[in-house]
Amino acid sequence: MRYLFEENDMLNNPVECFCFFSNYPVRPHWHYYMEIIYTIDGNAEMHDGNNVYHASKGDMVIFHPKSVHSIYSADGKPLKLDVIKLDINRMNMSSAYSPKLRSIFRCAEKKGMTVFFSSDETAAMGAAESFERCIGEMNRGRYGYDIMIRSEICRLLINVLRCWQDKGFRVDSEAFAEDSRYDIYNITEYIDSSMSQNPKVSEIAEKCGMSYSYFAKKFLAVYGKTCKEYIEDMRIYKAEEFLIFTDFDLTYISQETGFSDCSHMIKSFKKHHGTTPKHFRDTRQKNLTV
Repeated sequence: MRYLFEENDMLNNPVECFCFFSNYPVRPHWHYYMEIIYTIDGNAEMHDGNNVYHASKGDMVIFHPKSVHSIYSADGKPLKLDVIKLDINRMNMSSAYSPKLRSIFRCAEKKGMTVFFSSDETAAMGAAESFERCIGEMNRGRYGYDIMIRSEICRLLINVLRCWQDKGFRVDSEAFAEDSRYDIYNITEYIDSSMSQNPKVSEIAEKCGMSYSYFAKKFLAVYGKTCKEYIEDMRIYKAEEFLIFTDFDLTYISQETGFSDCSHMIKSFKKHHGTTPKHFRDTRQKNLTV
């Protein structure tokens, strides 16, 4: 059996929410996303490594990042599934007493906590409503949709954590120790949080405990683009959000997105979009009002 890596634009699209309807199997594959699947209709056979889960209406399965998984119809009939794919490294919550979600879930995976949740458990979580809201927000793409989606996903993940706690899982010192560790798979969390400070690739490599050359090679292999290209793309992406949803001037936006100055932002934006930031803003804001 051949295990295939699934290409995803996780850098620019850290969350995907959609409804999947098919009677074709999802062959064995893996990716850097966490994937959460909620069964709307049908009887699914979900494989996660050597584990097999039989999911029917209302059941939910979580596939951790880099796990080899596949999905089949158990009775040959079409499946209807709600799907959330997310980069858990970029799902943060702020409380003084709790480590980051990615640290908690990494520890839960190491401790072998169940990834299958019955319809009774998902009903208690309000999982169906969370999936529906996430997919609706992503389809509409209105102001603050990304915040609404992150909020719903964090709500769902915390309810998963509470379910695990009822089964004996504890957030211990190991999870807190994970918080301060950066590796090639979660370094985008650090890059995103320090974007306005214009982070240097050499500094980012140091955070991972790698030499510049090894980090550059590894980042390209994992994410499909260089770290420098990723930083530039993220600046453009953040600038787009400012242009669409705020009335801040270009000087302020360039400072907040880490460009050296306004001219640099205009030049980079035009190279990426083929148009100026002002024209992009006018066009997109006009479309939002139609």
